[in-house]
This record gives sequence, structure tokens and C-alpha cells, in this order.
Amino acid sequence: MRLIIILLTVGMLSWSAADAADDEAVLRDFKSLLSQQAYRNQDTELLDRLLHDSFQMINGAGQRSTKQQEMERIRTTRWDPGNFEFRIERLDIYQGRFAVVDGTGIADRYTYKSSNFFVKEDGVCRAIASHVSGRESRPEPSASQN
Repeated sequence: MRLIIILLTVGMLSWSAADAADDEAVLRDFKSLLSQQAYRNQDTELLDRLLHDSFQMINGAGQRSTKQQEMERIRTTRWDPGNFEFRIERLDIYQGRFAVVDGTGIADRYTYKSSNFFVKEDGVCRAIASHVSGRESRPEPSASQN
């Protein structure tokens, strides 16, 4: 009987670890691929799926916007950072339901810090909040660097 309990416990732990690994992969794709795709392509349908209805953004100037305001902004304003990479520096998942992802956005002409908060409901991870700060200009590449 004790052996069965040990085997069941080990099985539950590896199942949980697999779920956590899947959730981590989803969050990495969200920040590294999907959100960039939505903003770059002005894809409000994708953004609608990525953002929770309660989503709020706080930009570098401290201004707050809702999901609907963010969707309207990308519908009317093209984002073209040139080359862009988001480097994840923290990714923590709490109780399989809540996550924090932060890091540095690196574009051709600027960098910034971003903290993002996610909730998993009905098996789907969506962003509930984002905060951007620390935007700094990057020097233009010289002709010798091209």
C-alpha cells in the first residue's frame, strides 16, 4: 500500500512539473512572439485573445489604459521598433494560476523594462496587467557597424 501511495505521489509531482513546463513555454511564447506579433501587425483579434478583459497597462509616463484603449491604440498606431527582442529576466508561476514575467525590451533605437502579470482561467493564460518603465534611447549604429 505504501508503495502505491509513493508511486501516486511521484506521478502527481511529474504531472505538475509537466504542467508548469507547459505554462512556462506558453508565457515565453506570449512575451517573445505573440504579443510582438499582435502589436507589430496591428492584430486586434490576437491581442483580444492575449489580454484578459480586466487588463490594464501603465506606460512609462505613468498613464493607465484599459484593454479596450490598448486595442484602439494598436488599431490606429503602427509599432515599428525595427529589430526587437524581449529578454525574460524573471518568470515565476504561483499555484499554477498566476504568473509574473519581467524583462528588458531591446529595439534598434531604445530599451525598456516591462513587468507583466498573468492569470490562468479555464486553462488559458491571459495578461491582466503590464507596466513599462526605464525607457532609454540607444545610439544609432554607425556606418562601420553595418
